[in-house]
Amino acid sequence: MLRRWLSARDSSFEAFETYLGRFEQSTHEGFVICLQGTGAIVGGVNINNIVRGTIQSGTLGYTAYASTTGHGYMTEGLGLVMQFAFGTLELHRLEANIQPENTPSLNLVKRLRFVREGYSADFQFINGAWRDHERWAITAEMA
Repeated sequence: MLRRWLSARDSSFEAFETYLGRFEQSTHEGFVICLQGTGAIVGGVNINNIVRGTIQSGTLGYTAYASTTGHGYMTEGLGLVMQFAFGTLELHRLEANIQPENTPSLNLVKRLRFVREGYSADFQFINGAWRDHERWAITAEMA
Protein backbone atom coordinates (compact mmCIF):
# COMPACT_ATOMS: atom_id res chain seq x y z
CA MET A 1 0.00 0.00 0.00
CA LEU A 2 2.78 2.44 0.87
CA ARG A 3 5.49 1.26 -1.50
CA ARG A 4 5.06 4.24 -3.84
CA TRP A 5 5.70 6.69 -0.95
CA LEU A 6 8.29 4.82 1.14
CA SER A 7 11.56 3.14 0.25
CA ALA A 8 11.77 -0.62 0.53
CA ARG A 9 13.08 -1.50 3.97
CA ASP A 10 15.26 -4.27 5.24
CA SER A 11 12.96 -6.59 7.20
CA SER A 12 15.71 -8.48 9.01
CA PHE A 13 15.82 -8.84 12.78
CA GLU A 14 18.99 -6.73 12.89
CA ALA A 15 17.38 -3.89 10.91
CA PHE A 16 14.40 -3.90 13.26
CA GLU A 17 16.69 -3.76 16.31
CA THR A 18 18.51 -0.80 14.74
CA TYR A 19 15.16 0.90 14.14
CA LEU A 20 14.11 0.33 17.76
CA GLY A 21 17.49 1.63 18.95
CA ARG A 22 16.63 5.07 17.58
CA PHE A 23 14.01 5.46 20.28
CA GLU A 24 16.64 5.24 23.01
CA GLN A 25 17.78 8.68 21.85
CA SER A 26 16.10 11.83 23.17
CA THR A 27 15.60 13.00 19.58
CA HIS A 28 13.15 10.22 18.65
CA GLU A 29 9.91 8.80 20.06
CA GLY A 30 8.06 5.79 18.66
CA PHE A 31 4.51 4.56 19.12
CA VAL A 32 2.34 1.73 17.85
CA ILE A 33 -1.35 2.28 17.19
CA CYS A 34 -3.33 -0.65 18.61
CA LEU A 35 -6.98 -1.58 18.75
CA GLN A 36 -8.34 -1.15 22.25
CA GLY A 37 -10.28 -4.41 22.34
CA THR A 38 -7.74 -6.80 20.88
CA GLY A 39 -4.39 -5.01 21.05
CA ALA A 40 -3.87 -5.68 17.32
CA ILE A 41 -1.36 -3.28 15.78
CA VAL A 42 -2.95 -1.14 13.05
CA GLY A 43 -0.22 1.44 12.52
CA GLY A 44 2.72 3.33 13.91
CA VAL A 45 3.85 6.89 14.52
CA ASN A 46 7.34 8.30 15.03
CA ILE A 47 8.31 11.74 16.23
CA ASN A 48 11.73 12.23 14.65
CA ASN A 49 14.39 14.90 14.81
CA ILE A 50 13.12 16.41 18.05
CA VAL A 51 14.76 19.78 18.65
CA ARG A 52 14.63 21.37 22.09
CA GLY A 53 15.48 24.86 23.34
CA THR A 54 13.83 27.72 21.49
CA ILE A 55 12.44 25.38 18.77
CA GLN A 56 10.58 22.61 20.70
CA SER A 57 9.65 20.79 17.48
CA GLY A 58 9.53 17.34 15.94
CA THR A 59 8.89 15.77 12.55
CA LEU A 60 6.24 13.08 12.19
CA GLY A 61 6.51 9.81 10.36
CA TYR A 62 3.62 7.36 10.35
CA THR A 63 2.30 4.27 8.67
CA ALA A 64 -0.96 2.35 8.50
CA TYR A 65 -1.79 -1.14 7.27
CA ALA A 66 -3.99 -1.75 4.25
CA SER A 67 -6.17 -4.23 6.10
CA THR A 68 -7.20 -1.65 8.71
CA THR A 69 -7.50 1.60 6.76
CA GLY A 70 -10.72 3.55 6.53
CA HIS A 71 -11.81 3.03 10.14
CA GLY A 72 -10.36 6.20 11.70
CA TYR A 73 -7.68 4.34 13.65
CA MET A 74 -4.83 6.54 12.42
CA THR A 75 -6.82 9.72 13.01
CA GLU A 76 -7.46 8.69 16.60
CA GLY A 77 -3.95 7.29 17.14
CA LEU A 78 -2.11 10.27 15.67
CA GLY A 79 -4.40 12.55 17.68
CA LEU A 80 -3.32 10.77 20.86
CA VAL A 81 0.35 11.06 19.87
CA MET A 82 -0.19 14.79 19.29
CA GLN A 83 -1.63 15.14 22.80
CA PHE A 84 1.43 13.36 24.19
CA ALA A 85 3.79 15.52 22.12
CA PHE A 86 2.20 18.80 23.15
CA GLY A 87 1.64 17.68 26.76
CA THR A 88 4.20 15.26 28.18
CA LEU A 89 6.99 16.07 25.69
CA GLU A 90 6.22 19.80 25.85
CA LEU A 91 6.75 20.27 22.12
CA HIS A 92 5.38 23.40 20.49
CA ARG A 93 5.26 22.26 16.87
CA LEU A 94 4.88 19.08 14.82
CA GLU A 95 5.63 18.89 11.12
CA ALA A 96 4.66 16.30 8.50
CA ASN A 97 6.24 16.16 5.05
CA ILE A 98 3.99 14.41 2.54
CA GLN A 99 4.30 13.64 -1.14
CA PRO A 100 1.60 15.54 -3.09
CA GLU A 101 0.14 12.30 -4.55
CA ASN A 102 -0.33 10.73 -1.10
CA THR A 103 -3.99 11.69 -0.75
CA PRO A 104 -4.72 9.45 2.28
CA SER A 105 -1.90 11.05 4.26
CA LEU A 106 -2.89 14.56 3.20
CA ASN A 107 -6.46 13.86 4.28
CA LEU A 108 -5.22 12.56 7.64
CA VAL A 109 -3.32 15.74 8.53
CA LYS A 110 -6.19 17.91 7.28
CA ARG A 111 -8.59 16.07 9.61
CA LEU A 112 -6.22 16.83 12.49
CA ARG A 113 -6.10 20.56 11.60
CA PHE A 114 -2.55 20.72 10.27
CA VAL A 115 -1.88 23.72 8.01
CA ARG A 116 -0.05 23.52 4.69
CA GLU A 117 3.03 25.70 4.97
CA GLY A 118 4.82 25.08 1.73
CA TYR A 119 6.27 22.87 -0.94
CA SER A 120 9.72 21.29 -0.80
CA ALA A 121 11.12 20.23 -4.17
CA ASP A 122 13.40 17.16 -4.19
CA PHE A 123 12.93 16.78 -0.43
CA GLN A 124 13.60 13.07 0.13
CA PHE A 125 15.33 10.28 -1.83
CA ILE A 126 12.78 7.44 -2.16
CA ASN A 127 12.90 4.43 -4.46
CA GLY A 128 15.73 5.77 -6.58
CA ALA A 129 14.54 9.36 -7.07
CA TRP A 130 14.27 12.66 -5.23
CA ARG A 131 10.63 13.25 -4.33
CA ASP A 132 8.80 16.52 -3.79
CA HIS A 133 6.84 16.96 -0.55
CA GLU A 134 4.26 19.31 0.86
CA ARG A 135 5.12 20.65 4.30
CA TRP A 136 2.26 20.56 6.85
CA ALA A 137 2.48 21.65 10.49
CA ILE A 138 0.51 22.25 13.65
CA THR A 139 1.42 24.04 16.87
CA ALA A 140 0.22 23.35 20.39
CA GLU A 141 -2.05 26.39 20.20
CA MET A 142 -3.70 25.12 17.02
CA ALA A 143 -4.32 21.58 18.28
